[in-house]
Amino acid sequence: MKAMLKFDPNNLPKLDFKKAKKKPIAIKCVQIDEAFEVKTMEGKLTGKAGDWLMVGIDGEIYPCDAAIFKKTYDLIE
Repeated sequence: MKAMLKFDPNNLPKLDFKKAKKKPIAIKCVQIDEAFEVKTMEGKLTGKAGDWLMVGIDGEIYPCDAAIFKKTYDLIE
């Protein structure tokens, strides 16, 4: 049996990495003012007060940390 590949962000191998840009797909989201729990496809995840509850393109729900949301999303009207 062949061993599974393992990657460490502090020691990435010299691979031929390409650049990719995430497609601008609008999703639904709401900022939650208190701690919350979400039943996701991967199991139960928690969000902190101020985190966002996201609804993906296939109806999946998941929490998004407020700082990550600020770096990666822009609200649209």
